[in-house]
Amino acid sequence: MPRFITIGYGDRAGYERTPRPIRDAAHAQDTKLLSEGAVMGIAGAPVQVRNPEARGLETLDGPFMSSALPIAGFAIIEAADLAEAIEKVSHVPCAVAHGVVEVWPLNEAPS
Repeated sequence: MPRFITIGYGDRAGYERTPRPIRDAAHAQDTKLLSEGAVMGIAGAPVQVRNPEARGLETLDGPFMSSALPIAGFAIIEAADLAEAIEKVSHVPCAVAHGVVEVWPLNEAPS
């Protein structure tokens, strides 16, 4: 089955202004996705990694990407196609609590 990477963006203010029943239903959707085998995690502090021409490792604390909302978490989900993946994440906390979820098809590298 195809896999998709999801990136959830959201902040505490958007979460807290969302009515509790909607938040509870969104957390139930997360639980359902987990029961279907999704791998989920809350975003920690990022580290940029570079190794130009494999001549020296460089690291820098902080994100490379920027957005109006902070990254809240990531997931890898399975779905039959992009439309089903979108439907699955359309009711998770970031999607319903004034945030956004990006869905990226995971085109796996050949072995």
